Amino acid sequence: MITVFTPTFNRGHLIDTLYQSLLKQTNKDFEWIVIDDGSTDRTEAYFTEILAKHNPFEIIYRTQPNGGKHRAINAGVQIAKGELFFIVDSDDYLTEDAIEKLSEWRNSLDDSKKWAGVSGTRGYSSEQCIGGDGGNHAYIDAKNTQREKFGLCGDKAEAYFTELLRRYPFPEFKGENFITEEVVWNAIAFDGYYLRWFKDIIYICEYLEGGLTQSGDTKFKNNPKGVLFWAKLQMLVFPHGLKRKLASVYRYYKAVSETKSIKEIAQDLGVSRLFCCLAVTAGKIRKA
Repeated sequence: MITVFTPTFNRGHLIDTLYQSLLKQTNKDFEWIVIDDGSTDRTEAYFTEILAKHNPFEIIYRTQPNGGKHRAINAGVQIAKGELFFIVDSDDYLTEDAIEKLSEWRNSLDDSKKWAGVSGTRGYSSEQCIGGDGGNHAYIDAKNTQREKFGLCGDKAEAYFTELLRRYPFPEFKGENFITEEVVWNAIAFDGYYLRWFKDIIYICEYLEGGLTQSGDTKFKNNPKGVLFWAKLQMLVFPHGLKRKLASVYRYYKAVSETKSIKEIAQDLGVSRLFCCLAVTAGKIRKA
């Protein structure tokens, strides 16, 4: 069985599109867990309505105080019964064969590698993929940290093994409501786990106003501890990637430059003040 997991916040007017796509799945061997992250719209009323219906799959709806997507994922992983944990945002939806393909792909895995899970491709439509799809290959076996090497840039449709995610929870910092999901995906990759990436589009999305993708620098400024955690992990996972290191330092600088000096930022990151200045200069040139 697969767990389709949806964290949601004030998306009661949009989430029905995802629900309808789940009803159309050719394989109904899944559960749908929804963690409502403190919505103040009619999300709860919507789920009261659909939970009263006869559904061909189990729906679990829970609420929590607003704490961010990462806390919602941590909560969902703990109650999931599926072997694979498939995160689908509340303003997106799935192709009709998404669950069927994930099940087939999972069964293709052998014992040749340490597997984190499988992944399909996200698309703006069923014909237009987001980012790269890996070229002329049915699938590619790679770590999350190798995606650029294999032409797998952009958001993808990963389904991780639930038990693995229980061993790699998202760090939670008091007073902060955001940390990029990359911190967990790269930590898993750093420990030697691969995904099998398929080029088929199974997940359709639109980056809407008010979503995390569209929130720009604000989410980093409001969550500096999470940004610092991410930046230090980036430098650990990509020790020889100069461009990544510079970009990581610059992102942390952007998050805290109004409250911290260059010297303090360099100390936080464990780099020299000179390197920090270089990263800031390079970042400003890129932005110009």
